[in-house]
Amino acid sequence: MHNHQLGTKPHYQILDGLRGVAAILVVFFHLAEPLASSRLENVVNHGYLAVDFFFLLSGFVIGYAYDDRWNRLTVGGFLRRRFERLQPLVVWGMTLGAVTFYFTDSPIWPLIHTVPVWKLILVTLIGYTLLPIPLSMDIRGWQEMHPLNSVGWSLFFEYIANLLYALGLRKLSTKALTAFVILAGAVLLHFAVTNPNGDVAGGWTLNAQHMQIGITRTIYPFFAGLLLSRVARPVAIKHAFLWCSLLIAVVLLMPRLGGEAQLWMNGLYEAFCIIVVFPLIVYLGASGVVHTPMEEKICTFLGDLSYPLYMTHYVLVYFYVAWVSHHKGITLSQAWPYALLTFTGAIGLAYASLKWYDEPVRAWLRRKLK
Repeated sequence: MHNHQLGTKPHYQILDGLRGVAAILVVFFHLAEPLASSRLENVVNHGYLAVDFFFLLSGFVIGYAYDDRWNRLTVGGFLRRRFERLQPLVVWGMTLGAVTFYFTDSPIWPLIHTVPVWKLILVTLIGYTLLPIPLSMDIRGWQEMHPLNSVGWSLFFEYIANLLYALGLRKLSTKALTAFVILAGAVLLHFAVTNPNGDVAGGWTLNAQHMQIGITRTIYPFFAGLLLSRVARPVAIKHAFLWCSLLIAVVLLMPRLGGEAQLWMNGLYEAFCIIVVFPLIVYLGASGVVHTPMEEKICTFLGDLSYPLYMTHYVLVYFYVAWVSHHKGITLSQAWPYALLTFTGAIGLAYASLKWYDEPVRAWLRRKLK
């Protein structure tokens, strides 16, 4: 079963563009994070919600692309396509993290130079599979399940959602899926409002608490996206790309609500964004029309860049965080040239990774896996 037999459907260009906008905001979030005096102060306060947005987009796009094809598509065929799409950059991001690892030795990770090479290689090889590493093998000291490329955790959960979809949840009727999504939304809401941190951040450590957070943050948006792809009847909306981009930016840049006193307010805000605002943005984006060749180019460029940018930027962020940790108490007004340099480097690295690695490797895999 290959593409030419399944035929290709028209593409949601605006949704591609929005994935790029969200990826850029993630980079801004990671650049602002080490400068924040506390998690109440980050300039891009809700930047981590971009991951929840990615899950929702993913559920929507996968539902749109595959839901009506299962009469001609096997579970293996579906998973092979997802592997082709996702895995090359997983391997590349881990490789870049491994190659640069020893160069990020700094006050914030003082033990990096004590890690033996064999252990680095072992962590890299496990990283290639995306299987989470146990805390006992954390070589950086941040308790990440992927210490060579922080963002790997969200891909781990993306694969889990894809597996759940392929192995059974795709068979749910729209009614049953609606009930499932409402239940998942209730669980997410409860978690967001009762979480002692007052937010939904988490999912990157291999322990019970983070696994629960990761699953909670994945199941609702992914399957809400799937449901949306089944029930949404898009209408033509003018300037949707602009409005949706602004909406995403507003959601992620919103200052922290409620402060230390009323943490639940911030949790409620984040749950509202994931449960209501993100599906609305995806609906508007799917309904939108691209107006000019320029807008089309921008959306295509941002869409192509989004995944490589997401999967490679943290390699440079490690250097930036190390630099910030050498300059205690540095402010955004002092650090912005380095932040800008890191950002520009991340865009360049992502584009090079796309053109010289991701596209050729995916083409090669498609030939090999036929």
